[in-house]
Amino acid sequence: MNFGLSEEQQMIIDTTRAFVENELFPHEAEVERTGVLREDLRKEISQKAVAAGLYAANMPEDVGGAGLDTLTWLLYEKELGKANYALHWNCVARPSNILLACTTEQREKYLFPCIRAEKHDCQAMTEPGSGSDLRSMKAFAKADGGDYVLNGTKHFISHADVADFAIVWVATGEEDTPRGPKKLITAFLVDKGTPGFTVREGYRNVSHRGYNNMILEFDDCRLPASQILGEVHKGFEVAGKWLGATRLQVASTCLGRAERALGHAISYAAERKQFGQQIGKFQGISFKLADMALELKAAELLTREAAWKYDQGTVTEADMSMAKLKATEVLAMIADEAIQIHGGMGLMDELPLERIWRDARVERIWEGTSEIQRHIISRELLRPFGA
Repeated sequence: MNFGLSEEQQMIIDTTRAFVENELFPHEAEVERTGVLREDLRKEISQKAVAAGLYAANMPEDVGGAGLDTLTWLLYEKELGKANYALHWNCVARPSNILLACTTEQREKYLFPCIRAEKHDCQAMTEPGSGSDLRSMKAFAKADGGDYVLNGTKHFISHADVADFAIVWVATGEEDTPRGPKKLITAFLVDKGTPGFTVREGYRNVSHRGYNNMILEFDDCRLPASQILGEVHKGFEVAGKWLGATRLQVASTCLGRAERALGHAISYAAERKQFGQQIGKFQGISFKLADMALELKAAELLTREAAWKYDQGTVTEADMSMAKLKATEVLAMIADEAIQIHGGMGLMDELPLERIWRDARVERIWEGTSEIQRHIISRELLRPFGA
């Protein structure tokens, strides 16, 4: 494994970093203060991202994306992750890679418009009664002639307010297993404006201001079978094939924020004086900085290794879970310690630290909780022994 960066990778990092600093950072205070990302601002930045070649960078070249390998894509994600989440996710969008499962007709209607910044997607799995245990979902689609009729509720659905359609997972049947009945899950593409489909305001969230979660309700929402993404009853297979890399994406954006917080802590420790010297000369501060840098490096190496293995076709679920688990927990530690080093000033909104600290909390919950990641890792360790 080569730990050096190619000239192309460094160029992508520099281009993305400059875009984040020039186009996203200046608007952070407004979004954080108001909790709103203005639609005119979102569209303006999106068009700049398209012009800069940064939009839909996660997609293959043959569908109009940048065709980046996984490691290069994650280096790009790391830079974007330094900014307010609403600004970097809603404005420099990466269409869900699960849309690569679209049929030819579906690609024309959904995939390609998303790549061109003409449409936005969102994903709807979580329900009020089912979080980590997705097979306990209550939302159900019943076959009716050549159609399916959807009923149920989804919540915590990120950026559904700006999405034009939702990728919705619902139960479509059951099968008998040695452990009892198991629900069969199917993914559907559901356009906003479809009768029976309602998007409601979600919950107020301490993390990621401006990046809203919504409630999706389906009341006898009728869809033709052509709206199925993948195959009927094969929703988890589709998700498993296309969504695994999202945990690496979460890890990378966390690394970006952790790096930004550490940078502030180092600068402050080098400048702030108490008792006649820079506070960074006190072991109470210098050892914190050393531990922060050490843990950040460990998380980055785990993430880079998983990315490299992903491109080699040898990555395991445990590899991706380790990266996600380590990066999210390191971000929480670094954000907390950076505030401690700054003292009271660290909690003031003149600095981004209090935002990074708040935002860090959700990272250990979404895209699989830390407990789920540990379950995946331990399951892979024990599986060869039949345990």
